[in-house]
Amino acid sequence: MPNTLEGKKVAVLVEEGFEQVELTKPMQALQDAGAEAHIISPNKNAEIKAWNHTDWGDSFKVDKKLGEAKAEDYHALLLPGGVMNPDKLRGNQEAVSFVNKFMEAGKPVAAICHGPWTLIETGKVKGRKMTSYPTLQTDLKNAGAQWVDEEVVVDQGLVTSRNPDDIPAFNKKMIEEFAEGRHNR
Repeated sequence: MPNTLEGKKVAVLVEEGFEQVELTKPMQALQDAGAEAHIISPNKNAEIKAWNHTDWGDSFKVDKKLGEAKAEDYHALLLPGGVMNPDKLRGNQEAVSFVNKFMEAGKPVAAICHGPWTLIETGKVKGRKMTSYPTLQTDLKNAGAQWVDEEVVVDQGLVTSRNPDDIPAFNKKMIEEFAEGRHNR
């Protein structure tokens, strides 16, 4: 899939405590496919710290502060998981608004593990077939989504997966959907 995403810009929205491998492996896949991926964060620091399984992980440079980023400048959105990261994002109205703009525009979005928590806050998961880390299934069902326990689920440009073990399948479908571009619902 080299250069499948040439000329595409992808926003990667994260806060402190994102699961490291859920950022690094998808970002590498995006870059290998030719995309330009930017780490965007509402965090005021120039770097944000990852969570690596059971302890703090590496620090990563923030490419753009959320207040400076515009959804219309990006073709797609990646939402890594971890527990702390999406919990902070879903409580941040600016972050929810940023994600909502991708959903409203029909731009492809990929969310893994706990990443769908932020999607729930947009009010745009009703009627969507999705997966996530198993503990989010009640939240997704209560938001009107059809939750399934599958490695990767694609619903009109929305790509979701359960956990780091699903990353190979997640990356493959993410690249496909990001290459297709906008999806009308």
